[in-house]
Amino acid sequence: MTSSRLAPGAGIVTVPGGRPAVRTAEGEFLHLDTGTADLAALTRHLVGGEAAPDAEVARVAAAFEREGHAVRPGPEEGGALTGRTVLVLGDARLTGPLARYAAAEGARTRHATPEHVGRLADGEGADASTVVVWCLDEPAPPALWDAADRLPAHGTAWLRCHREGAHLWTEPLAAAPGDVTSAHVRLRRLAATSAHRQLAAYWAGHRTPDNGPHPGEAACALVAALLTADLLAWAAPGPGSGLPARRRLRRVDLRDLTVTEHPVLPVPPVAPLPGRGSGPA
Repeated sequence: MTSSRLAPGAGIVTVPGGRPAVRTAEGEFLHLDTGTADLAALTRHLVGGEAAPDAEVARVAAAFEREGHAVRPGPEEGGALTGRTVLVLGDARLTGPLARYAAAEGARTRHATPEHVGRLADGEGADASTVVVWCLDEPAPPALWDAADRLPAHGTAWLRCHREGAHLWTEPLAAAPGDVTSAHVRLRRLAATSAHRQLAAYWAGHRTPDNGPHPGEAACALVAALLTADLLAWAAPGPGSGLPARRRLRRVDLRDLTVTEHPVLPVPPVAPLPGRGSGPA
């Protein structure tokens, strides 16, 4: 029979002259009443994997499991992204560390092309266990991601980032119809600034040539970690899993690696304005 083990992040704290405590993964301390169970034997059972020597130790260990402070490891433990496929494309300085981090969490990582993304966006080979991650070390040109915005409608998840000057933006992961797309982010950002004409012109390429700063090794690792966190939230089991990550726009300042978060919601569809002359005379 598989022994209980302390859940990741949980621990038993012995307090000199006082009662032992459980430190939860969230950092709370709870008084531990072992009753007649031997604390040392309980610790060996939950930490070292030794079989419970008696019914009292087994009883307390079962209480740890019920409260989520202990787990029974499965026969084949994998990372949180086991069974998921992560398709990456874009600039290697960003996709390289991301692919490594995703693989370390159990994902199958593959390089993709815009043509492959276009086929997925048309529903060809769409798979709910697949996510496309597109990273750019430059501003995203208009229409580049239009096809990819259709991925969630066919069940494929969609995550992206791009750089604008000294800021790198990670956009919300879209996993289902109604999630935030890159088009939604553009509309929200235009609506939030008084310089909307200038920002639209910047995106359209009416600007001087890009002169960086390009993300260094530390910045690339940070961005890859943030994107991996969004992938982990997407892969979490349960209804509505990862919803906060699907409503969060991040801005990374490449000069000092500070990260700011902004909530962003989808833009509901609206009816087109009537054309000139379409109304009653």
